[in-house]
Amino acid sequence: MNDSPTQSESQAGVGVDVDMCVVGGAGHVGLPLALSFAEKGLKVLIYDINEDTLAVIADGRMPFAEEGGEQLLARALKNGRLFFSSDPNDIPPKGTIVITIGTPIDEFLNPVHKVVRECFDILMPYLADDRLVILRSTVYPGTLEWLEGYLKEAGRSPLLAFCPERVLQGKAIKELAELPQIISGSTPEATKAARAFFDPVVPEMVELTPTEAAFAKLFDNAYRYIHFAISNQFYMITNSAGVDYYRILEGVSHNYPRAQDIPTAGFAAGPCLFKDTLQLAAFACNQFSLGHEAMLVNEGLVLYIVERLREKHDLANMTIGLLGMAFKADSDDIRASLSYKVKKALSMHTKAVVATDPYVTEDDSLLPLEEVVKQSDLMILCVPHAAYGNLDPQGKPVVDIWNFLDAGSSIL
Repeated sequence: MNDSPTQSESQAGVGVDVDMCVVGGAGHVGLPLALSFAEKGLKVLIYDINEDTLAVIADGRMPFAEEGGEQLLARALKNGRLFFSSDPNDIPPKGTIVITIGTPIDEFLNPVHKVVRECFDILMPYLADDRLVILRSTVYPGTLEWLEGYLKEAGRSPLLAFCPERVLQGKAIKELAELPQIISGSTPEATKAARAFFDPVVPEMVELTPTEAAFAKLFDNAYRYIHFAISNQFYMITNSAGVDYYRILEGVSHNYPRAQDIPTAGFAAGPCLFKDTLQLAAFACNQFSLGHEAMLVNEGLVLYIVERLREKHDLANMTIGLLGMAFKADSDDIRASLSYKVKKALSMHTKAVVATDPYVTEDDSLLPLEEVVKQSDLMILCVPHAAYGNLDPQGKPVVDIWNFLDAGSSIL
């Protein structure tokens, strides 16, 4: 399929009736959802303003790593179940609308409703009474109730639901079919409609009120963020004492079930954990002290590493190599990756910083692994990609806070 999405026959603008429209459907949340429903036989319109990404999907290529995505995409295109558009005029008058746009945080670490409001302003002509509209991404507690009032003032009364995604990025298709789906609606009718909508693709549903559902999503991510912070704090304490954290962790967890879930140290990053923890803190009038401390620990780990390196090495005469620039292992997503914070912090103190990643394609400054190893005097494992499992550092030191490499060192 070589035509652009606005010219392709596979789009709603040619008068095709679809069962659902996914707003922001070309992204990490929307596309796996669209493919999962298309696999169940529904006709799905992917509406997104990113025309380049729509063209990639329409050509049968996944724009990011997603387990099982390529196979489902190929079948959906072959069976004529996917349609594409960047024009809101192509949004069909019927069918469920799923919105994958959430509430981000601003420079003051407060949630921003503007994005959601502007999205609904665009959708307003298509929000017929009793049409099911599902918010899928994280929203600030109270957003659905606020939105219901906002739409009523505009004379619109759709069935509003908030059904948060809680899947692991890169495994969204797999986990959507395995994990319970939280269902909430502004009315009992909206909740019932949302249950019927998700029934073909999820194994189990849990009903909550909209506010409870919003808290559930924020709690999921804040808990994980704090969990990682505990281990990162332990790492910095023991490392500063000249003790190997992972020898302690091995001793603590050996045949001791209550310590089995202590994670390794490492960069806790990405587009959700930090943001959602700060949204919860904002809702709590900045009284969520655990969340704020977790932010200081997880973000501060970067500066801790840089300062320890400055104490032990003449960085001004060294080239530092960064291994991995995605925000997590075996991902191609660099959003909110702390690897770039490492790069920025080091660039102020070193002769040069070079970086590599086997999956990331949107950073033209990245070099092949062999070139980074060759140029570097010292390397930092920023992301424990499986591809680095057999790394040959050629005798050069590697800082490995993850304890992932046999050749690495967990002590700075």
